[in-house]
Amino acid sequence: MPLTKSINCTAFALCLFFGIAGCGESPKQLFETAQFEELQNNQSHARELYERIIQTHPDSDFAKKAALRLAELKKKPGQ
Repeated sequence: MPLTKSINCTAFALCLFFGIAGCGESPKQLFETAQFEELQNNQSHARELYERIIQTHPDSDFAKKAALRLAELKKKPGQ
């Protein structure tokens, strides 16, 4: 089971890298990366990505979603 999870994470990271490298940082890609970081318990990087979405794509639907996620992360203990 751990090997499968590792392979899945590696495959996801490669797809994400090539997607971002080829297309720039769309708000969708940033949001998906931030969600992945949350799943990996990397809350600080997730917050950075959500903040970047709000700063660089303020009029997008993803900026609104990012603001909601930031508010939720601030409610978590120790955040």
